[in-house]
Amino acid sequence: MDDIATLEQQLVDRNVQPSDPSDVENALRPRLMGEFVGQGKVVENLKLFIEAAKARGEAMDHILFSGMPGLGKTTLAHLVAEEMGVPMHACSAPALEKAGDLVGVLTRLEPGSVLFIDEIHRLPRVAEEFLYSAMEDFYLDVVLEPGVQSRSMRLSLPRFTLVGATTREGLLTAPFRARFGVLERLDPYPDHELAEIVRRSAIKLDVEIDHAGAALVAERSRGTPRIANRILRRLRDVAQVRGDGTITRAVAEQGLGMLGIDGNGLTELDRRILKCIADHGAGPLGLKTIAVAVGEEEDTIEDAYEPHLIRQGLLKKTPRGRMITARGLEAI
Repeated sequence: MDDIATLEQQLVDRNVQPSDPSDVENALRPRLMGEFVGQGKVVENLKLFIEAAKARGEAMDHILFSGMPGLGKTTLAHLVAEEMGVPMHACSAPALEKAGDLVGVLTRLEPGSVLFIDEIHRLPRVAEEFLYSAMEDFYLDVVLEPGVQSRSMRLSLPRFTLVGATTREGLLTAPFRARFGVLERLDPYPDHELAEIVRRSAIKLDVEIDHAGAALVAERSRGTPRIANRILRRLRDVAQVRGDGTITRAVAEQGLGMLGIDGNGLTELDRRILKCIADHGAGPLGLKTIAVAVGEEEDTIEDAYEPHLIRQGLLKKTPRGRMITARGLEAI
């Protein structure tokens, strides 16, 4: 509770207006490494590496964060830049379609900058190979005239830190992965850490939530802070319109029911995935067939839905396809 009181005072001191609807998502992000809740081993490692790099007056080594969506990879990238006191440039890998797109990004970097690339496993192969020399030796060879009489120009780059985020580390090629000096995997959060995140976010959103309400939100958030914060924002609406402004357990139950989130933290699409497999003799059933049946992309099902179903013991992945478990049949 002392930490929560300290956070309240920090918000007052900074004159933060987190309930501004123009940028609620960013307002809920921790501003300092010390405010980050959870992922204790990862945070402690980063603090040590940052302190060492600053003492040497060097840029941080390149960092690769892996883990499910919504666990804080982007937030940690921002915090690394903040703690190092350097600018941060962010982009998404699918937007870097050509090597030329990457040249434009890299040549604008200041010394020591953090370059954050989200979904880095989706980086085109030509762009990935273009990064090799940039990451190791901090230069680029730009081809000016392709063909038999091709000419190239070497561009020097300032030392920078590449921070990559991926939900599928296995899709990175071995040479690319080997160029990251810091590899950190983020795991789903336990309920007590999620409850603390919910209480901190409630302060920033200027809404009251009691311990029972925060605990229930944490239980239904699939171990993911992003989902917890999204649920919290919707429960704030329910408390404002149908309650007295405080998110109690009763208000949380009502709001979660409206959102279609059941006692296992399952959404409507989770239940449709399980029902699809159950309707086909409990499986095994291929991912492509499931994706067509429920109307969702294969990657989305595999990255955003299956991990929770597997952790809850509702679904099994086998070499022949997906199978629903006895517990999964009970859940639907």
